[in-house]
Amino acid sequence: MPTATIEYPSELSVALGKRPEEAVREIQLMAALKLFEAGRISSGLAAKLAGMSRVAFLLQCGQHGVSVFQQTPEELESDLKAVSDACDRRHVASDRA
Repeated sequence: MPTATIEYPSELSVALGKRPEEAVREIQLMAALKLFEAGRISSGLAAKLAGMSRVAFLLQCGQHGVSVFQQTPEELESDLKAVSDACDRRHVASDRA
């Protein structure tokens, strides 16, 4: 796996209240969360970037307020309409029975 080196001020570890190696892991996690949130990478790839399992990454999404649903508002509206239409058809069919 390719590696990247990031230079950061020594005060960052102090500001985060973490040891340097913990600060690096937090930077990796935050990068993964932001790239996932922006729709640039999948949750599986984000988990790899963060150095954790996909399930652990999805749990981290919840803890950091990142939605695991990657739908646009239009896609969500379309899905809700499809469910509503299906429910309407089901009720009409059960009324006929």
